[in-house]
Amino acid sequence: MTVPAGAGRALVGAGLALALVRRPPGDPARWLRTNHRGRTVSLASGPALAVSAALAASLPQPAAAVAGLGAAACGAYDDVAGAREHEQGAKGFRGHVRALRAGHVTAGTVKVAGIGAAGLLSAALLPGRRAPRDVLVGGAVVAGTANLLNLLDLRPGRALKAGLGGALALGQPGVAAAVAALLPADLGERTMLGDAGANALGAVLGLALAQRLDPAGRRAALAGLAALTAASEVVSYSRVIDAVPPLRALDRWGRRG
Repeated sequence: MTVPAGAGRALVGAGLALALVRRPPGDPARWLRTNHRGRTVSLASGPALAVSAALAASLPQPAAAVAGLGAAACGAYDDVAGAREHEQGAKGFRGHVRALRAGHVTAGTVKVAGIGAAGLLSAALLPGRRAPRDVLVGGAVVAGTANLLNLLDLRPGRALKAGLGGALALGQPGVAAAVAALLPADLGERTMLGDAGANALGAVLGLALAQRLDPAGRRAALAGLAALTAASEVVSYSRVIDAVPPLRALDRWGRRG
């Protein structure tokens, strides 16, 4: 019996994600962090999701690999370097701009530049002849979506729930399966995505969105992403979610405590 391509990608995505979380490379202790409630969690699900989503995405593999793994590498750098004490004051776009004006290049600034470059290259690798302006907009959609998923990764399960909905809407069964496989551990506060996982998930979904939309649609998507990013500088997403009962219920579904 022939296995449908979507089902095959789903099995690959879920299997890879679970295998990499259970046996992360190197010393398991290097992946441990403390979450917002003081619980010890593993960051291994971030790279696990990045690899599984990039390989299982229904996208041209070179483009998916550049978007997912490139964003993951930049996010992982920020996970490590951004945790240093002198980096703690540089939060959000305005914080990184202030640091640049003071002559300090933050880990977040390096991450933004790296993900932007990965977005441009992955958009250029999509099939079909595209004008330079269209590649630029597509790359910005990839980077903007990577940033948006990272902005949501403030509570257990939040970014994964958003990613699951996005993957299903964009026809990415492999990505959806990888997300679903990791969701219970994230909700149970045994693992967390970190920047590596959230940025990678967003980048792969952003690439799928850029591939699906026409030039006008990509420009509209970029405008929406820019608006959401700008809003995050002045409005707390967590407060908005808590103030809207349906969003609050979905956000808290499956979460501990």
